[in-house]
Amino acid sequence: MTLLNAPEFDSRRETRNRNLLIAFGVLVALTVVIGVGGYLLGHGWFLSNLPAEHKVSNFFSALEAKDYGKAFAIYTNDPDWQQHPDRHKDYPLQRFTEDWTTASPVGEPIHSHHVDISKTDGTGAFGSGIIVAVRVNGDHKLFMWYERKDGTLTEPAPHMLQYD
Repeated sequence: MTLLNAPEFDSRRETRNRNLLIAFGVLVALTVVIGVGGYLLGHGWFLSNLPAEHKVSNFFSALEAKDYGKAFAIYTNDPDWQQHPDRHKDYPLQRFTEDWTTASPVGEPIHSHHVDISKTDGTGAFGSGIIVAVRVNGDHKLFMWYERKDGTLTEPAPHMLQYD
């Protein structure tokens, strides 16, 4: 084929190619915005910490509702804890309830909360756990540790986060 007998210009093909290029550019831009935006907003790269934040929020919601059985199940990541209480003999429900009511980290029962930010911590590509900062009863800051390998929660977290 020579230049003298080149194929005719196909406007539909050019339009399709242009639209695919634009779509690819939008996809790349959206990926960058979600990835970096999640990190800048304090929810981890690509919002990877949101499941842990949701779990911590559910935990505090159960405490607010005084549903200590549900809160204990979330804390230990064991929804069937009542079927085998011997697994939790070192930290039974009664002690858990005391720790989160009269002896709570804020000195009173939990009646409001807001999950502020989270940060991945520990070893590995996505860390061994997540520190979740929660504002409880108005102005008390608590730092919960979410263990990735077993889904359990711990208070206090190994580090405190600095934020406003």
